[in-house]
Amino acid sequence: MKALVFDNELKLVDNYEKPIPQAGEALVRVTMAGICNTDYEITKGYMGYVGILGHEAVGIVEDVNINCHSEANKQEILRSAQNDTKAEESSNRANFKHPLIGKRVVPEISYGCKDPNCEWCAKKNYRHCPNRHTLGIWRKDGVFAQYFTMPVEVLFEVPDNVPDTQAVFVEPLAAALEINEQLHIKPMDKVVVLGDGKLGLITALALNAQNLNVILVGKHQNKLDIAKAQGVKTSLLNDFPIEKKYDVVVEATGSVNGFETSLALTKPRGVLVLKSTVATGKELNLAPIVIDEITVLGSRCGQFPPALRLLESQKVDFSPLISGIYSIDDAEKAFEKNKEKDTLKVLLKM
Repeated sequence: MKALVFDNELKLVDNYEKPIPQAGEALVRVTMAGICNTDYEITKGYMGYVGILGHEAVGIVEDVNINCHSEANKQEILRSAQNDTKAEESSNRANFKHPLIGKRVVPEISYGCKDPNCEWCAKKNYRHCPNRHTLGIWRKDGVFAQYFTMPVEVLFEVPDNVPDTQAVFVEPLAAALEINEQLHIKPMDKVVVLGDGKLGLITALALNAQNLNVILVGKHQNKLDIAKAQGVKTSLLNDFPIEKKYDVVVEATGSVNGFETSLALTKPRGVLVLKSTVATGKELNLAPIVIDEITVLGSRCGQFPPALRLLESQKVDFSPLISGIYSIDDAEKAFEKNKEKDTLKVLLKM
């Protein structure tokens, strides 16, 4: 199969071995995938990863390998499909006709160790399992290929009215919605999202779709206009008063200056949400966190079902964020496009 592989260099391979689903895994034929900044960081050495890149995708389930050693095991696997359709035995390897076969799905990016003593797997919070596998990032080939495999418990069916060009945004949208999972934002709270890149735009659109009082602040009018067209209040940073009067401030710039500005906007006893990773050797003055009793909240990945429901409601539209759609044959060109300053989201079509 065709696959975009990183092994000290980025290259398109035409004869990569097609994956075989292990017990409890599905084989998914990729229809569309999205390039993330994390993918670019990996090509610069992040995580020391070698293999197929990519963790944002939508595809069609072609096969599910359910190897059942007991009736209890069979029922456990079928329950994981979150569907009460009766499964039928279909091969001599005890493979049952799984309700996800033929369905369009999106994969969560991580799956856990499944150790019964793992507290994170018990909660289905696989992204914090210390022995997790993560698509295209850590110990698991990614989705920039014609096929990938993932356990059925981390695959979610896409509603019929959600096209691939929207479904491919589920992973970053789920990350944005995780803020609501971690923090109760009251209807009258004043919320600022700082940063008008992909992360900031998706977060602002997600919060606004929930009727929260949010304003997006950034440096690029053309990007702010994308959010403004969908009803989000916006402001250029140069025109925005830096005052400590916001209940919740979401830092989505990934820069030291952005962190310092976010801190300067958070009111006493307010919450500063860090959606981007800020790595720096620069000294930071963290005294305001103590003086103003500010809560700093790290926020990373989120659950897919709420993101899929929001897409199904059609309250958000990510089409304006798409800067280009490339064939897998032009994947290397797509990566070059992703590096351009004004690029927001580049998609790969299989």
